[in-house]
Amino acid sequence: MLGIHIIRIPVELCLYQLFLKGQIPEIMTFTGWNFDILIGLSAVVILIYQYVKKKNLARQYFLFWNVIGLLFLSVIVIIAILSSPLPIQQFAFEQPNIALLEFPYSFLPTCIVPIVLISHFLLIKHLKQF
Repeated sequence: MLGIHIIRIPVELCLYQLFLKGQIPEIMTFTGWNFDILIGLSAVVILIYQYVKKKNLARQYFLFWNVIGLLFLSVIVIIAILSSPLPIQQFAFEQPNIALLEFPYSFLPTCIVPIVLISHFLLIKHLKQF
């Protein structure tokens, strides 16, 4: 389940390309306020650690990682909503978030984000069972 979070790396690189093309605001990228790529990179590190050491990460560190992952995900979701060309728009008036309203980028808020969110909750639930 931890491996699911590796998807955050290509997603963040895609968001950066969309910014360069003028489809989303910079605040939605890792050069702005989106640090979600760090969770994807750290997932790779944790998986390598678990493979090499043949043991799991300490529970408190893994719980902390999940909480930070949920926080980063929440921040980017809020930024994305408030950067969209909607009546509630608060950010990025010069370059609103228009890419995520179009195919195939609409899969990000409708599929990828829910899968990542559910994965965090399931990982936390798994921690509480043991």
